[in-house]
Amino acid sequence: MEAGNQTVVLKFILLGLSEDMDSQPLLFGLFLSMYLATVLGNLLITLAICSDPHLHTPMYFFLSNLSLTDIGFTSTTVLKMLVNIQTRSNTITYEGCVTQMYFFMIFAGLDNLLLTVMAYDRFVAICHPLHYMVIMNPHLCSLLLLLSWLICLTYSLLQSLMFLRVSFCKETEIPHFFCELTQILQLACSDTLANDILLYFVTGLLGVIPLTGILFSYYRIISCIMGISSVAGKYKAFSTCGSHLLVVSLFYGVGLGVYLTSGTTHPSRKSSTASVMYTVVTPMLNPFIYSLRNRDMKRALRRLFRRGAYSQ
Repeated sequence: MEAGNQTVVLKFILLGLSEDMDSQPLLFGLFLSMYLATVLGNLLITLAICSDPHLHTPMYFFLSNLSLTDIGFTSTTVLKMLVNIQTRSNTITYEGCVTQMYFFMIFAGLDNLLLTVMAYDRFVAICHPLHYMVIMNPHLCSLLLLLSWLICLTYSLLQSLMFLRVSFCKETEIPHFFCELTQILQLACSDTLANDILLYFVTGLLGVIPLTGILFSYYRIISCIMGISSVAGKYKAFSTCGSHLLVVSLFYGVGLGVYLTSGTTHPSRKSSTASVMYTVVTPMLNPFIYSLRNRDMKRALRRLFRRGAYSQ
């Protein structure tokens, strides 16, 4: 087969997390439970925010969008794996693989940018509280959300179009449970230098710049908190960003660890198992982190449950 003859490759084989057929029912039940918990938890967060007028603030506006993004992020990868386990088929079409990569990059990028925007929101709230509603007005919030979407859509489309020029010499086995660009490029039989340059350049921009913005925001936040005289005031100020800081640490800690590992080693099931942490576990934990550590969110959830009970 000629290296440039890309149309011959009609499908890829997703090897998944394990070849042991006896463990497939256990994996199906485990990931189905985690997926349902992720969807239910993030939907409850979104419904509570939408139904409670007290939560119609910039912080909760971005949190509701983060919850919806986490649902899309997990659905993009886990649903196909569940279907493959249930049907005992580990194949994905070429078109399906490209589509999965496209949406995965969109939602991963949105998670990243929304966490950055939320860090800026907390910086304004703590360091400029008197001007908070003036600075974080609805127009700016909508603009930041729209800009995040445009950046992610453009980046994902560019990466997907560049991927179309890559060819594979045979039916490729992917030691992963979804089509991840960094993994698949290492299995190509054509030159992927341009793809690698674009991947690391844009990933660096979307990784380094947002992370730098988050770190700078929290540097300013900590400086402002240290300037507060009372201990109660310091605790109250820090508690408003504690949940976000925990989610950021989880997202970047796991994500960077997986990508640094996968970028320097040959594709293996170890990296796919590690990917479960940021594609499944992190989106599932986010609703618990924000609800258990936030009094306003707990009150909104209680009101939501009461209305549901009364309606029955």
